[in-house]
Amino acid sequence: MTLDFALQPTATPTADADRDAKLANPGFGRVFTDHMAVIRYDEAQGWHGATVMARSNFTLDPAAAVLHYAQEIFEGLKAYKRDDGGVNLFRPDANARRFQSSAQQMAMMPLPEALFIEAVEQIVRLDRAWVPGGDGSLYLRPFMLASEVFLGVKPSAEYIFAVIASPVGSYFKGGPAPVTIWLSENYTRASLGGTGAAKCGGNYAASLRAQAEATAHGCDQVVFLDAVERRYVEELGGMNIFFVFEDGSLLTPPLSGTILPGITRDSVITLARDAGMVVHEAPYAIEQWRADAASGRLKEAFACGTAAVISPIGTVRSAAGEFSINGGAAGPVAMGLRKTLVDIQYGRAPDPHGWVRKVI
Repeated sequence: MTLDFALQPTATPTADADRDAKLANPGFGRVFTDHMAVIRYDEAQGWHGATVMARSNFTLDPAAAVLHYAQEIFEGLKAYKRDDGGVNLFRPDANARRFQSSAQQMAMMPLPEALFIEAVEQIVRLDRAWVPGGDGSLYLRPFMLASEVFLGVKPSAEYIFAVIASPVGSYFKGGPAPVTIWLSENYTRASLGGTGAAKCGGNYAASLRAQAEATAHGCDQVVFLDAVERRYVEELGGMNIFFVFEDGSLLTPPLSGTILPGITRDSVITLARDAGMVVHEAPYAIEQWRADAASGRLKEAFACGTAAVISPIGTVRSAAGEFSINGGAAGPVAMGLRKTLVDIQYGRAPDPHGWVRKVI
């Protein structure tokens, strides 16, 4: 399915000097571009009204379903400036398919893949001046919310899909330096039969109390254990996790319905296997993590996701104490995979899997 995007009166472009000042130190998710794309759905018209417009507030009825029953999903992907001045997207088709999967899991109307990609590309083309150079990128946030006005408990019959964009630098202060994570023993993120594999706001809301606990203990992120036995490592508050062993093999927790199927996770698995590494998708218990770190069998641990790319894990802290991996330093496997992935994203290296989509 395709739709022609109408171009409403666009925003007055941000002055070059103001934009350059914002791009000099954008942080993460605090600065936004001038435009957004919007598509609406209702049962009578289907997907319709595709529009690109000046970024502005939504008007929602107080009884809009999203405000009461949390039918909402989102995605995260980036646009990267090439050395020749053009702009790449990285695996937007994978984001579009995961968006459809999240919609189905949340009883929402799936958006056709072509519409998702076209909406993203419209914003990239219109706001290309906001794509940072160097190691920065333009973070794109497609999202969908239930807009039907009612107070009965049922799936909404109306939805708003939109894309906004934000120029970003490093997700963690200090860039890809090793992070300290807090082991959550009091809270869990998701359970079997729930929404753990969907990228919905409720999953992130469920992680915030644990993240606040992590921050209070001087940690950058929180890592969750499974909800049944409280033994097996699942994922961080917003990232997947990998372990690197002395024999050169990698391990990452399996996709069992409680873990978000990360696109960076999938890319890391593919690139590691391209390099001849053995990658296992298998459960990994926290007591084994401690023992392997102490014995030296575990050489590295790292988190990965669109926002942070790959971040080495230096220290794991909990109420019982803390332990470090690789002496708290970044390891060669994590940093090597990070460089390989980033070079493909920015067009600096060959793209053997056809992941890069040139927008400009």
